Amino acid sequence: MKRLRLFLGTELPVLAILAFGLGPWLWMMLTSVRPTLELTHSPISIIPGSFTLVHYITLLRRTSFLYNLRDSLVVASGAVVLGLLLSLPAAYAFSRFRFPGRHVLRIQFLVVNMFPVVLLVLPLFILMRQLGLLDTYYALIMGHATFTLPFAIWLMTGYMDGLPTELDESAMVDGATRLQLLRLVILPLAAPGVVAVGLYLFIASWNEYLFALMLAGRHVRTVTVALQMFIGENTINWGLLTAGGTLVALPVVFLFLFAQKRLVSGLTGGAVKG
Repeated sequence: MKRLRLFLGTELPVLAILAFGLGPWLWMMLTSVRPTLELTHSPISIIPGSFTLVHYITLLRRTSFLYNLRDSLVVASGAVVLGLLLSLPAAYAFSRFRFPGRHVLRIQFLVVNMFPVVLLVLPLFILMRQLGLLDTYYALIMGHATFTLPFAIWLMTGYMDGLPTELDESAMVDGATRLQLLRLVILPLAAPGVVAVGLYLFIASWNEYLFALMLAGRHVRTVTVALQMFIGENTINWGLLTAGGTLVALPVVFLFLFAQKRLVSGLTGGAVKG
């Protein structure tokens, strides 16, 4: 009886969640290695009758997808660098200093994430056009920062709140400046939080579509926009679409697996403190 309750109350819901989350991704992978003739066969079988890499070869050799991967990598990496450079000192200031409006600003960081990002597209488009930055890496990097920074600062502030202030006092007694304190003392101890924020910034930028479509798309084209090119008005190239989707998902999966422990501790630390 106890084993049945465990299965129905814990194991079965977990299996259902895993199937719901991994099912579409596994189907996409299987479709990407399915021959073209099987893609048009009805009814389609779950397991391919034969496997082929022709869709991947065509995608990488006959399209600009490699350049699109490069553009996405540059934009996502730039978003991580800019986001960390701005969120770390801001989070330290919110955690250690007491100034008027501090709590109101922290609440506003969460309120900003309640509004759809589509509200920011038109103002950012006009701003980037006036600055002459449309269709450049800078436009996308700064655009992504507008919707990722509030949550990054809030998460990093919560993590820094869990670090004892005695560390700051001891370092300053030894003659360290605030910047030295942040670089030599706080950052090493806040490494899990930094990894969590960095992964959040990378994933949000890597998967972003709307800003990449509106602020760029000709000279700079990220993978999310490039995948949409395989969807025509009357036809869909399922082979290239699923092969590209699989390649797009792999960097995020590898990053998550590589930094899984630090990511979990950073997210839980930033969520419960402060």
